[in-house]
Amino acid sequence: MYHFHSRVRYSEIGEDGCLTLTGMINYLQDCSTFQSEDSGVGVKYMEGRGKAWMLSSWRIQIARYPELGEPVTIGTWHCGNKGIYGYRNFIMEDAAGKRLLEAESSWFLLDLKTGLPCRVTEEDVKAYGMPEAALDLGTAPRKVLLPEAYEDGRAIAVSHHHIDTNHHVNNAQYVEIAREAAAISRPIRELRVDYRKAAVLGDRIYPRISRGQEEVTVALLSDREEIFAAVWMRLAENHAQDGGKND
Repeated sequence: MYHFHSRVRYSEIGEDGCLTLTGMINYLQDCSTFQSEDSGVGVKYMEGRGKAWMLSSWRIQIARYPELGEPVTIGTWHCGNKGIYGYRNFIMEDAAGKRLLEAESSWFLLDLKTGLPCRVTEEDVKAYGMPEAALDLGTAPRKVLLPEAYEDGRAIAVSHHHIDTNHHVNNAQYVEIAREAAAISRPIRELRVDYRKAAVLGDRIYPRISRGQEEVTVALLSDREEIFAAVWMRLAENHAQDGGKND
């Protein structure tokens, strides 16, 4: 397992004094990026080979949101590949080694010249070592299912602060857009995201929001009703008892 240590910064917390969901996702993305860079297969290396890893899906289960100043350790490992996909797991732990979150993710390898996915070869993953055992997060639908009933949210114009080095909306930004569109104030205990089409600068994103008893699904669509991302969020049962100090 590759890991790095950090401390929750003031710039990463919400009004409750705890690390935000977006902050958590950024830590996970940073961890996989650091592993690639430290292994000599980072962004510039991949660009030189005309390839890029693109996130296809997240599943994240959150036990607790760490507080301001709290030390955290983020870990990641490669746990296999098949066809165009590579699979990667993540954990975040507190100073006592207790799990704050566990996550699984799938990525596809993109050919930058053709703009099409390409098959993952041994050369593409050998820097990460032998695959390690995957986490067991229980069963879940392979894709985020979109309910037929929904309400329309306010359209969002893609701005420069949404964009990353791939010139697409950053993966974490879709989640933040979905959370804000649904006006979710309760902590999110589980998150599943399917990324289907990259939004770019100048696009407009149209949220469709479906609410259940303890869950919310948000489809983020283009003006042509193409799905950029589908986001499913399971909410904590009791906001008042779900602060940073609670397990």
